[in-house]
Amino acid sequence: MPTSNHLLIGTRKGLVVYQLSNGNWTHKSTFFTGIPVSIAYSDKRTNTWWACLDHGHWGCKLHRSIDQGQHWEEIPAPKYPEGAEIKEGVPASLRLIWAFEQGGDDRPGKLWMGTEPGGLFESTDNGNTFNLNESFWNFPGREEQWFGGGRDYAAIHSVVVDPRDSDHIYVGISCAGVFETTDAGKTWEVRNNGLRADYLPNPQAEVGHDPHMLVACASNPDVLWQQNHCGIFKSTDGAKNWIDVTAENKLANFGFAMAVDAKNPDQAWVIPGVSDEIRVAVDGALVVCRTDDGGKSWQEYRSGLPQDNSFDIVYRHALDISDDYLVFGTTTGNLFLSNDKGENWKALSHYLPMVYSVHFCQ
Repeated sequence: MPTSNHLLIGTRKGLVVYQLSNGNWTHKSTFFTGIPVSIAYSDKRTNTWWACLDHGHWGCKLHRSIDQGQHWEEIPAPKYPEGAEIKEGVPASLRLIWAFEQGGDDRPGKLWMGTEPGGLFESTDNGNTFNLNESFWNFPGREEQWFGGGRDYAAIHSVVVDPRDSDHIYVGISCAGVFETTDAGKTWEVRNNGLRADYLPNPQAEVGHDPHMLVACASNPDVLWQQNHCGIFKSTDGAKNWIDVTAENKLANFGFAMAVDAKNPDQAWVIPGVSDEIRVAVDGALVVCRTDDGGKSWQEYRSGLPQDNSFDIVYRHALDISDDYLVFGTTTGNLFLSNDKGENWKALSHYLPMVYSVHFCQ
């Protein structure tokens, strides 16, 4: 059985919660019905649930619960400082909360939040207040070199905290690439060497890459993976260099979601789609691809997944792993679970709204 017993599912129409009971995952409750939940997250240190809402007309809202959803408290959403500009003449304001990550165990109350238009916010008081990381926002070339990839402006979708060192953090940005800090955000370095951006005049440009999702192996955080707009890339030296591990047959190629095993840095999963222009399952068949050898080869797993006329695609935060269990949700409202590392799947639901994120938690 997995060490997690709840699933937080952020959807186009609310936060859906599933619970594991007597060996079965069943629907427990739904919160914020009708409101898009861009990402749902649980702080494993405190078991605090977070729901990031995108009201559209009313903007982004932030809620937390310390009792597994019995009560929710609205927290002021982060604000860009007065005078902050996306680029000259364009004022910066919060458009989307797209990444949520806790600090290390030695940083009680520390939280990180990635947003559009490219601001990284941090809290030291469990989210009561958030402040913009000014060093990153003022990174040289941000206004000229960062740009939107599927969104109007550049957005931070991945925050990876090194479990060995809470001051060591990576972020992934569409479109800019991967950045690293080793001093808790005081200074930053670009980490895009070896990546490829075929859509740029110079595919090897230092900045302008589009990592769709960035993850690290918990037991060996020097090994990082990313599902990139131009393929699948892996680093074994703490993101200093990246190598292309895209499947030769090109099925494990374009997509958004990426997961890596917590104990085995060579085992990772992706769920491919056709392309950025045609965002549906390849050949109408929903497939999960897994590598067990660090990307040298990729296996395809289809058991329990629709293989005919499937329009499903999986967004970047809509795949999660806990022990041998994997779960993902799709843009057509399907929710699938595997208890054998992705080799066989069963549907938990076919009737959810569009799924933005899934998250195993206690």
